[in-house]
Order: sequence, then C-alpha cells, then structure tokens
Amino acid sequence: MAGMKIRGLTAALNSTGKFKYRDPDAAVDFLVVGGGVVGLAVAQRLSERFPTKSTYLVERHPRAGEETSSRNSEVVHAGLYYPPESLKTQLCLRGRHLMYERCDKYNIPYRKTGKLVVAQEHQRPYVESLFQKSLQLKWPRHSPSHTPGEYALPTSLISGSEARELEPDLSENIAAALWSPETGIVDSHSFMESLEKDISDSEGGELVYSTRVVRVDPHKHSASTSEDGWVVQTVTEDAQEGDALLARTLINASGLSSNLILNALLPEESRIPMFFGRGSYAAYSGPGVSRINRLIYPCPETGNSRHAFQSLGTHLTLDLQGKLRFGPDLEWISPPSNALEHDSNEENVDFWKKRLIPDDSRLKEMHQAVAEYLPGVEFAGFRPDYVGIRPKLVVAGFQDFVIRTDYSNGSDGGLMVSLMGIESPGLTSSLAIAEHVVEDVIGRA
Repeated sequence: MAGMKIRGLTAALNSTGKFKYRDPDAAVDFLVVGGGVVGLAVAQRLSERFPTKSTYLVERHPRAGEETSSRNSEVVHAGLYYPPESLKTQLCLRGRHLMYERCDKYNIPYRKTGKLVVAQEHQRPYVESLFQKSLQLKWPRHSPSHTPGEYALPTSLISGSEARELEPDLSENIAAALWSPETGIVDSHSFMESLEKDISDSEGGELVYSTRVVRVDPHKHSASTSEDGWVVQTVTEDAQEGDALLARTLINASGLSSNLILNALLPEESRIPMFFGRGSYAAYSGPGVSRINRLIYPCPETGNSRHAFQSLGTHLTLDLQGKLRFGPDLEWISPPSNALEHDSNEENVDFWKKRLIPDDSRLKEMHQAVAEYLPGVEFAGFRPDYVGIRPKLVVAGFQDFVIRTDYSNGSDGGLMVSLMGIESPGLTSSLAIAEHVVEDVIGRA
C-alpha cells in the first residue's frame, strides 16, 4: 500500500432514504446492536445487572461473533503495550482478571501460556521501557482487593540466554526479553457461548439473530408516547419491511460498522471515517519450532511490520490444541473508490468481506519477519490460515478505544453509547468494557 492513499469509509446508515421514519411498535429498555464478543458481554452484564428490565441484542449474522470476534489470535493479553491511563490498558488489565475468573467459573477452556517479547540488541530499550512501565501500572477501577506491593501486571526482564533456556529455538541475536506470565489463550467460541447462555437464561434478555439495523432516529414524541429514546428499525433476513422499536438506551457495538449509525445522525462534514486493517495468519509446520510452548512476540517495529501501535508484529501464537500459527500482519485495505464513500449499499459498505479469503501473497514477508527471531523456520512450512479485519479509527499513531455518549434530545433524553475502534485487546477487554459501560456510563447517566 506504499504510496497509496488509504481511504476511510464514511458511509451512513440508510443514506439512500429507503427506510422512512416509523413510530415504534414496541419499547425495550436496552438494545445492543452487534453480537460480537463486546456486544455479548454488554448484553450479558445488562441482563444480570437489571434483571427486571428488557435487554435485546440484535445481530445481522445467523450466529454470534462472525466478524472480528472469530478472526483473531484468541490471546488473553496482559496489558503491556499502550499508554498507562488509556482505556486499552485499564480495560485490558481489568478484563484479563474478569476473563480468567469467568473461565474458571464456567469451565471455559484456557491456558496461561505466558508470553515472551523478544528483542535484538538495538531493541533492548523497548523491552526495558515496557518492563519499567509494567512496574508502575496502577490497579484499574473495580479491581478486587490486593496485597500491598502486588503488581497489577507482573513481568520480568530476562537476558537472551535466559530466554533461550525457555525457548531454545530463539535466535542467538535475541539479546533480552520481557516475560509476561499472565498472558494466555482462550477458546473464544466457548467464551461467547457462555455469554449467550447467560443472556438467553435471564429474565429479560433476548438474542435476535439474522436481523440487521437499517435506520436509527431520535424518538419524536407523539400522541401515543412521550418517552425519550431512539427509534431503531430492524429487518430480519430478506424481509422488505421490519420492526420499529423504541430503545430507551441504545448500545452501538457493531464493530466494523460502528460508524454507520453515528454518521446517519451527524452532519456530513462531521462524519467519522472507518479504516480497515487486514491481518493475515499463517499456519506453520516444519523445523525451527519443535520445542515451543509459549507465545512469542517480536518488538512491534521488527522486520517488515513497522507499525508500532498499529500492529504488534508478526507474532507466534498457539491454540489450545497446540497448533502453531504466525500473524497477524497489517495490510490496509480501502473501499473500491471515492464514489462509494457515501453509498450505504450493503455490498459497498461490506467491501472488506471479499478480502477475508486467505492467500499466499503475504507469506514471504511473514517468513522474513519471523525468521528474525526464529531463524530455523523454513518458508516451505508456511501456508495461509485465515484472515481478520480490524476496525481502525486512524492509520497512524495511537488510537484508544472510543466509548462515546450521545443523547436523543441533544444534551439529555435517551442515551446512546457507541463503542468504536474496539480492536486488540478487545477480546481480553470485553468483560471490562461491559463493566465500564454498565456501571460507569449507564449507571451514572
């Protein structure tokens, strides 16, 4: 993509005006749009926290987690990389604790593999700074009681030779490493299924699949109701007409599409672009990795992955069956043309779906990046595995999670919470995002 302008998609929901305003047929207390891991976590928390209120989750796909949530590394991150006071750090630290707690309670498969962030000599300052930062991190809000001197993020800085004692396949050029024992892997599908079950089993929770949101409006007071909120029109599967619900509180957790609802409500000059980061994963079988049993991450600027906050480099992960894979890398993809930026035609908005087919175009670069820390790997052992798309709000520099609030009547009325740019560490942070939204945003609104 070098030299090419990376375009964002500034489309808006219902920009063609196909769906006209309708008065609502029914009302719901909480409506969550998007059945990825974050939407599920928020709906689960709402149905638990407010058992006598109604919580509906609508998802356009037939199953939960069909987009970003099912196309990631399934890593439970420790919370190392981002600015200390950022939501990414705070919600990752808290989310990791909540994730392991839930996995233990519901017998969700996971394993604390630990992770090594490995550095060549010129990268030593990077891992040293990560280590110093980890020592100073404060315990996040809502944390359980802990003993004085207990670190929110335990790590240790080790030498290259100590790293090779743990993982003998590492390059002799590795001069230092940061060891993160709290990093792990989780069965994300079992995790999502446990959230679905909680919602379905709750008194007021309901999951509605194969149903897409086609229009959102602030509620216009009428003779039938003066309630504040948002009128959300939905269409199930291929029906031409759908339902209109009054959502007293709306949670927009629609991931790659999360800007579409807001853009329909904002002036055109204020629309929010969404950028799309394609990440390819490669499976590997071959020499050079025979003894590995931990996650291994290069420093973010290693080799061909010079993206810093945008990507953590082409790292090695394991799944719970012991299968090894490398990735993701980062490749920016743009909508087909400028003419499509304001077109809400579903095929154009979902242009990224055509880029989900894995191919071998990235394998050579991935092999070169991996060989810098695992020199025994051979190109012939790499094969395309799967592809994921990250919802990006910027193309350079650090971008925190965005948790935005809007009201149906300007400064008050029905609350809408929009969750945007929820990429890595979104899976790890999901339960903490839900806790923050329900307790600190909705609970205080």
